[in-house]
Amino acid sequence: MSGTGSTHAAQRRLSRLVTVLAFALPVIFVLVPLAIFLVYSFFSVDQGTIVHAPTLGNYVRFFTDPIFLPVFWNTIVLCVSVAVICILLAYPAAYFLTTLKGRWRYALLMLLLVPLLMSYVIKIYAIRSILGLNGFLNKALVALGILDQPSTLFVFNMNAILLTLSLLLIPFAILPIFLSLERIPQTLLRASDDLGASSLQTFLRITLPLSLPGVASAASFVFVLAIGDFLTPQMVGGISGFTFGRILYSQFGTAYNWPFGAALSVALAIVVIAAILIGERFGRSRGTSV
Repeated sequence: MSGTGSTHAAQRRLSRLVTVLAFALPVIFVLVPLAIFLVYSFFSVDQGTIVHAPTLGNYVRFFTDPIFLPVFWNTIVLCVSVAVICILLAYPAAYFLTTLKGRWRYALLMLLLVPLLMSYVIKIYAIRSILGLNGFLNKALVALGILDQPSTLFVFNMNAILLTLSLLLIPFAILPIFLSLERIPQTLLRASDDLGASSLQTFLRITLPLSLPGVASAASFVFVLAIGDFLTPQMVGGISGFTFGRILYSQFGTAYNWPFGAALSVALAIVVIAAILIGERFGRSRGTSV
């Protein structure tokens, strides 16, 4: 009996330890850094030295400077556009995967997710070579007679950032939508068919509403990844493709203004948290209303 009791006590201690670690890791690696950024945002910099005196100057500068707030809003619009494009491209691909039978479904899904295993920088270079002046896209448009000469429309501007982010983040949109579509009970689809509904009616009244939680998750996921990306605008945006991520990067790098960078990070974190909550709320409400 004593041996059994000691075993149960050891199991309880192990369970408590696992629970503590499960809560401690997010606190240490997520909440603590966010709290540090929040505290730093109230400091200032004087001649390259951080002044640890509380001030609201960084936030006043963010809201009053004619540069930062417009770039902030333009970046939000850009990332919303990226999320919309990814959803429009990922939904048909995910829907096609659910129509396949047997091993083909997951084999093609793995092929679509293979780009996630590649280096992010290599993928950006590959896309830039396609969109560049001597890239495949310009050569194809010139060969088809659509353009008289190679155009800079697709590189070193906001269009290049939009296209590159959309191509890079499509796999992140396909997976949540695919999982949402796969969880739809087949009995509902068969019942709709037995009741005489057409394929279009079944899709509009059953498949689409039940897959909206996955769409909401995919949209918020893509938006969060896009708005936090500074490397893609740095490599394909050029001078005219200036985003909020590049401003953040410069504040922690060349400008060496960590307090102001922390204030900008707090503003960005608020938008990211809002996007996640909106996506979760929309997905939950749509999932429970159908």
